[in-house]
Amino acid sequence: MSILPFDDRDGYIWFDGKMVPWRDAKIHVLTHGLHYASCVFEGERAYEGKIFKSRAHSERLHNSAAILGFKIPYSVDEIEKAKTDLVAKMGFKNSYVRAVAWRGSEMMGVSAQQSTIHLAIATWEWPSYFSPELLEKGIRLKWAKYRRPAPDTAPTASKAAGLYMICTISKHEAEAEGFQDAMMLDYRGQLAEATGANVFLVQNGELHTPTPDCFLNGLTRQTVMELARRRQLKVTERAIMPEELAKTDEVFLVGTAAEVTPVGQIGDYSFKVGPLTKQLREDYLKEVRAHVASAAAE
Repeated sequence: MSILPFDDRDGYIWFDGKMVPWRDAKIHVLTHGLHYASCVFEGERAYEGKIFKSRAHSERLHNSAAILGFKIPYSVDEIEKAKTDLVAKMGFKNSYVRAVAWRGSEMMGVSAQQSTIHLAIATWEWPSYFSPELLEKGIRLKWAKYRRPAPDTAPTASKAAGLYMICTISKHEAEAEGFQDAMMLDYRGQLAEATGANVFLVQNGELHTPTPDCFLNGLTRQTVMELARRRQLKVTERAIMPEELAKTDEVFLVGTAAEVTPVGQIGDYSFKVGPLTKQLREDYLKEVRAHVASAAAE
């Protein structure tokens, strides 16, 4: 991954309807989204210049904003065109795409109904989230001390910036101790997800994954479930207690950035990178390549 600072790069960012030079894409220090987390975003990947599940991401961005009580002043179709134009202008074959919407700086305080709603889109080169060596043996996760909140205590159905504060804290603590990520429980003590990816368990040749009732039902998660069912694999969404890891054969994470990432350890539990994890990772990478071919043919 590039070590260039994100405020000092060449290129352009789509900002409120215009292509703005990268270094000029700035907001005021009293922006409401910075102080009160009135901000939603999407993380997407482009393969060979084509964004995977692009429209589904744009639709979810609109839905997340609605959950936080504001309306993005650009339609899904307009966001789709903006993303397509930006990816083409930047010229990256394989890149990450970040769309973000937030309340501006007209009002400062908890109440901010009159604030302007802004939208920006950026894209940058981003290879595999983890090294080939880590993918071969599986990443290591520690237990996060914070839990995913209940849906009646936070807008858990939105991809809202504020919900990621505990993820950053947890991932920093994990990395400081030599782990790559952290596994989060939910407010009931059940398995939830990693700091930025959903989790799957393989038990007796079947897939099990936590029910997404207090965290996002990720688009990559949905794709992997579909791929598993194409292979006639049984997929069960249910409540999973952490003690079940003792009878689990394989574990893997899924997400836009993580794609399909094998897990070798969670706390004191160890796992092998087994055949189902390898197969579904291969299937997922084939799926995104097929999407690219289909999009190119349109």
